[in-house]
Amino acid sequence: QVQLVESGGGSVQAGGSLRLSCAASGYTFSRFCMGWFRQAPGKEREGVAAIYGDGGASYADSVKSRFTISKDNADNTLYLQMNSLQPEDTAMYYCAADRGFCAREWYIARYYDYWGQGTQVTVSS
Repeated sequence: QVQLVESGGGSVQAGGSLRLSCAASGYTFSRFCMGWFRQAPGKEREGVAAIYGDGGASYADSVKSRFTISKDNADNTLYLQMNSLQPEDTAMYYCAADRGFCAREWYIARYYDYWGQGTQVTVSS
């Protein structure tokens, strides 16, 4: 049974940083695609970043140069380092896992098979 458990969310002021973690179990973590998504109230879930089996990554334009996705295969943990946070980054953040390799459209939520419960990130101005 695949389980994804996020942690690390919280409230910060604009310009601050947070590091999200996603602990995975029951899943061949190292080989396949994993991603971070976020959803703000009244908005659709959007892809933030994805990391491939070989360690390559893709990012949404809105977070490039500010966010970094990484993973620790030994600990089956996915991370999202978020720097220079802005109020528009406020959202529930979700970890997601694909049973296969990252699709070209890695930012489309329906391509992912497993989801965590989410962790809230709130950025105040």
